[in-house]
Amino acid sequence: MSTATVPRVTTQPHPQADDATRPHPQVHDGTWTQLIESVRRSGGYATRQAAEQVTRTVLSALGTHVTRDERVDLARALPAEAARLIAAQIPATHRLTAARFVDEVASRTPGATSATARWDVSSVLSALPPLIGDGLITRILAQLPPGYALLFGRAELAPAS
Repeated sequence: MSTATVPRVTTQPHPQADDATRPHPQVHDGTWTQLIESVRRSGGYATRQAAEQVTRTVLSALGTHVTRDERVDLARALPAEAARLIAAQIPATHRLTAARFVDEVASRTPGATSATARWDVSSVLSALPPLIGDGLITRILAQLPPGYALLFGRAELAPAS
């Protein structure tokens, strides 16, 4: 039986071109709690447990669609618990539209509809920019199909013709 080496995911900030725009949390351990609290507030979830479940579901789904250096940098920028959720996913072989991504999240959430899943996805993804920085969000959006920017709380501008 062969043993494969599993890459170790660290949560230390990774120097990159957008370092100046990315906040550097002093304590990564507390950022999971901060992320969950941010999701709880933005999504209006009644309990921390509900916000945590939504966050786990959405980050697991996102982990299948972010690839290459952006996936590594995302895992490095997130709190350790969130990084594990991203890193544990097998990258998808095809890209989903934003609407299909929301439907995928709905299928992973008992009793969810497309509308409630869109709310969940937006509540989680819009909480990421303060943690990981706008530069990394821009890079992630560049590799995803159109439509994801709104889920991250950004306007999606069409190129001028």
